[in-house]
Amino acid sequence: MRKKAEEQLGQKSVRDLKIGEQGIICCLKDPEMGLKLLEMGCIPGTQVKLNSRAPLGDPITIIVNDYTLSLRLDEAETILLKQ
Repeated sequence: MRKKAEEQLGQKSVRDLKIGEQGIICCLKDPEMGLKLLEMGCIPGTQVKLNSRAPLGDPITIIVNDYTLSLRLDEAETILLKQ
């Protein structure tokens, strides 16, 4: 339900990327999760690229600042991208 509302508003998250797609981080939705993600380099204005998905879809790996970061889908959903 939440995903549909965000799509209607035109907001895309890292969770929505396909393998090889890139985006620029706009903001982080969850303040608690946001602090953890900021410490891992997910800073607004930074480019991210979806690198891979586990066979069942969770977790995913993204490339941020030339290193690979593994995230659960609920974490990736909190990273919003610029349109």
